[in-house]
Amino acid sequence: MRDRVLIIEDEKDVRDMLRLNLKTGGFDVLEAHNGAEGLAIAKAELPSVVILDLMMPEMSGMEVCRALRRNPATSRIPILMLTAKSTEGDKVAGLEVGADDYVTKPFSPRELLLRVRAVARRQPDQGVSKPAPVKAGGIELDRSSMTATIGSKKLVLTSTEYRLLDLLARRAGTILSREVLLSEVWGYQANLDTRTVDTHVRRLRDKLGKAGAVIQTVRGSGYRLGS
Repeated sequence: MRDRVLIIEDEKDVRDMLRLNLKTGGFDVLEAHNGAEGLAIAKAELPSVVILDLMMPEMSGMEVCRALRRNPATSRIPILMLTAKSTEGDKVAGLEVGADDYVTKPFSPRELLLRVRAVARRQPDQGVSKPAPVKAGGIELDRSSMTATIGSKKLVLTSTEYRLLDLLARRAGTILSREVLLSEVWGYQANLDTRTVDTHVRRLRDKLGKAGAVIQTVRGSGYRLGS
């Protein structure tokens, strides 16, 4: 079964270009020309990935992203934010409301496909054998369902946040550079602003609450999960 990508974009020319390249790249495509329509389609169809334009009239991409993350049915869908804004503040703002990644307009179709394929892979393992749980720093991770718990509390994580926590937990005590995290969690080489990693770590710590202190910052080197 092919992955389905939902494009939420108000500019028809951009939607047409995205549709053509995604279909050529092997994806099925759903489309919405505004945020409200996109939310309705996402809830009904549960696509593999959402490509979300930041600047749209009436309902912005930020509002759509927040709504998708609040809804349990759509909270785990990877979101690739598409933006004409290139300042660091705009990028970080998109990541902080729940986007997994971003692409700045104008963009190359090849880069976009690489990003979409990378986030589409962040799904639960479908193998026959059930992988053993990972335990570290008081956190338990079920790799078959991509869920994490602290005691009896189940954490509400996006797929990218889960993969980040899983990697840190599996290599507990080891310092992982931002470049390594970008490569192994985001799925491509470090051609992305490393503030992406910092923003996701900050969000992850917030969701872990008091246990967030187990994710330690090693100044000038990266992050590690301690005890």
